[in-house]
Amino acid sequence: MPTPIAFIDELEEALSNGSTERRISTLQRVTDLFVFGSGHFSEDHVALFDGVFSRLIADIEISARAALAHRLAAISNAPLTVIRTLAFDDAIDVAGPVLAQSERIDNATLVENASTKSQQHLLAISRRKLLAETVTDVLVERGNRDVALSAVQNTGAKFSEAGYIRLVKRSAGDDELTQSVGSRPEIPRHHFLKLLSAASKTVRIALEATHPQNASEIQNAVAEVTTAIQAKAIAGSKDYAAARALVESSRAAGRLDESVIEAFARAGKFEETTVALAILSDLPIEVVERGMVEDRSEIILVIAKAIGLSWLTAKAVLLLRPGKRGMSAQALEQCMAGFMRLKPRTAQQVIEFQRKRYKSGSPFVD
Repeated sequence: MPTPIAFIDELEEALSNGSTERRISTLQRVTDLFVFGSGHFSEDHVALFDGVFSRLIADIEISARAALAHRLAAISNAPLTVIRTLAFDDAIDVAGPVLAQSERIDNATLVENASTKSQQHLLAISRRKLLAETVTDVLVERGNRDVALSAVQNTGAKFSEAGYIRLVKRSAGDDELTQSVGSRPEIPRHHFLKLLSAASKTVRIALEATHPQNASEIQNAVAEVTTAIQAKAIAGSKDYAAARALVESSRAAGRLDESVIEAFARAGKFEETTVALAILSDLPIEVVERGMVEDRSEIILVIAKAIGLSWLTAKAVLLLRPGKRGMSAQALEQCMAGFMRLKPRTAQQVIEFQRKRYKSGSPFVD
């Protein structure tokens, strides 16, 4: 049997005037040669195969390209150029196997593909064994529901802060997506609570529609359940345990003041900021946390005013809240105007009322 290099040279010459049928037959022979010997080929050998494959697939039917894609997808040293060509093929039967399996496709290529190709291409990418945050960012932003759900249910996928913000928004009104997002073990706590809050509202609306005469009681019951779940989750949270220890040490040293809260907020430290606000306002952490994850900003503004924070620090806290880094200038101006109008004594009275209400066992009122 001729050596791989000699065989490929012979094929290069034979392909110059070959028919489509001959090209397909030759492709099958070259594929067999590569697949069976791939574990022993050097990069130079692989590069030679790359050139031949690229010429062979230029003008052949989809079924032949798909057959090649299926065979090369699992090969760890498959030729790079032909793998990229197959990945960007418009036919999903060709691109799918490579996008879903090939280790030869890097994250930059996956991002490019997901940014430009069809939803079927995105769905194939979502099924890869491992997915980096840069890739899932594109999948959850550009992909349809099937793509987002597939990515979320992929245990090898990682999601960025921006990715989770987008997923939480997309989960609204979608029970399956909400459950899938909330079931991810690494989901940041504030995003989990945002999902919980939305789910509670859905339950409340459904119950009120069935029993409108009991709307007030239903709202209180749901609020009590939500607060209980939060309190239990906080008690078992390692993140909150570490945050509480850090904040308590600052207070013991007499350093827990506005500058500390502002530093926490600007550094993106959600749990530390929440704990510090809770300690300074003498409110339960779960009460402050609800204010941090709710869409409305009034709770945080009242707490900030009651404990004597400046607008700059209050603004930093508002921008820390999940999804609020993109607050419009108009929204911030409205918050500032409300904060400036609010009198410290009024804010303190509101906090005192809520503190007594919570201690009496009544649910926190937004």
